[in-house]
Amino acid sequence: MASPPLDLLLARCADGDKAAFRRLYDLSAPQLYAVALRLTRQQSLAADAVHDALLQVWQRAGRFDPARGSAETWLISLVRYRALDLIRRRGREITGEELPERIDEAPDPLDQLTERREGVALRRCLDRLEIDKRRLVTMAFLDGLTHAELAERLKTPLGTVKSWIRRGLQDLRRCLEA
Repeated sequence: MASPPLDLLLARCADGDKAAFRRLYDLSAPQLYAVALRLTRQQSLAADAVHDALLQVWQRAGRFDPARGSAETWLISLVRYRALDLIRRRGREITGEELPERIDEAPDPLDQLTERREGVALRRCLDRLEIDKRRLVTMAFLDGLTHAELAERLKTPLGTVKSWIRRGLQDLRRCLEA
């Protein structure tokens, strides 16, 4: 049996349908956890980010607007913002247990997204970006690095990094709208 689309499940969640929320959770939690783990680099913070994001989904599913983007993108953005919030609150210092070194066999979140219909255009447009712009955009939005962290890492003035990222996003937007 085919699963209902995520946007339909979100609409049902907005109406208080607990079964729809459970199905949404089952379908999206693994990918959301992978995104959060990539950003936080800590299992406990990643789990907290997913929990907080899905709680937000349950409380505010009615705010999802399919005209502004896909349900998957909306869910990923919620977990991304929650993960970045947790990182900023707790800092990037890993205290206590570090993640064990092991190969992550799950596909990269960007690869998962670009396998889907709406992600194909994103991959095409990312591939058209200049290498430096693409690297900055992916480091900022997939790896969760702040502008200041990127400036420090690249030994480049903060304003320059912000301009490069803004131009990269503008190029992406133009490509996606074409």
